[in-house]
Amino acid sequence: MRTRQAVGEQRLARRTAAARCAAAVAGIVLVLAGCTPSGTVTQPPTQQASAEAGVQPAPAAATETCSDLTQSYAPGKDGADPDGNAAVQRIRARGALVVGVSADTLLMGSRNPITGEIEGFDVDMLAAVSTAIFGDDDHLQFRVITSGQRIEVLENHEVDLVARAFSITCERWTQIAFSAEYFHAGQKVLVPLDSDATGIDDLDGRRVCAPEGTTTIERLADYPGVEAVGAQTHTQCLVLFQQGKVDAITGDDTILAGFAAQDPYAKVVGSAISDEPYGIGAAADDVELVRFVNAVLDEVKADGRWAASYERWLGALGDAPEPPESVYGRSARGGSS
Repeated sequence: MRTRQAVGEQRLARRTAAARCAAAVAGIVLVLAGCTPSGTVTQPPTQQASAEAGVQPAPAAATETCSDLTQSYAPGKDGADPDGNAAVQRIRARGALVVGVSADTLLMGSRNPITGEIEGFDVDMLAAVSTAIFGDDDHLQFRVITSGQRIEVLENHEVDLVARAFSITCERWTQIAFSAEYFHAGQKVLVPLDSDATGIDDLDGRRVCAPEGTTTIERLADYPGVEAVGAQTHTQCLVLFQQGKVDAITGDDTILAGFAAQDPYAKVVGSAISDEPYGIGAAADDVELVRFVNAVLDEVKADGRWAASYERWLGALGDAPEPPESVYGRSARGGSS
């Protein structure tokens, strides 16, 4: 019987220059993410700065039951009019909407190695918010973060918003606030093209990689036969996979579709083992900003921009579905809004 190391070495040897090029591109993305000016925040929006501007924070978000996890704060009476929202005026005065994003999640948020621009479906949603505030999307200031940093940068008020394949969960609602759901994903697995696995149930005894600090790796505990391997980012999982050091990668179908596009010797298999409703994250005390974001998302879903972004970035998953329905009724003080 061949050892895992021998299998990994044979798999790596079979990979062509195209696959090696994909890994190189992933490496470029990581390097660019760490060193380019647009990946840093020079003036984080702190609570102190808000207080100095005379803006009082909204009450902290209330804890809801899991049956309410996609329920967010209804848009205010002024909707997506920036003049009627104090939180938006604070951002306008600063001159930039500071956002936490991925730079290595192809299709959702990744840095184009040719242009250096961060692009993808998540970025399009943030660009729509910037356009509603400033009239264009040139006022986005990116901070590149890992999955494990998403809560931290919001709790510390280092960014205004986070859009990074960010699943809404009840536990996260106790720490931050979320917009209404803007995308519905599901967790699947990526395996070698020649694998006979048809889903995660066929991976007992195999090493499966997922980013640390995510619901993805936590869910692997439900499959005790699987050997969970943590990595800082999904891209690092891809590198381990291409080196034969792990047998599979698990993650949201949106993320794995990007990996399959990079590696012609990989495929996504199985039915989704979870529901992953994505929301744009905000600080728990920034409810008025969430109300504004929800008004913008409602417009994006209704006027065709959501479908156009889906077809551009995620068309490989099939025709654009109907956008997720926005669910409102959450109150910062509990009860209905």
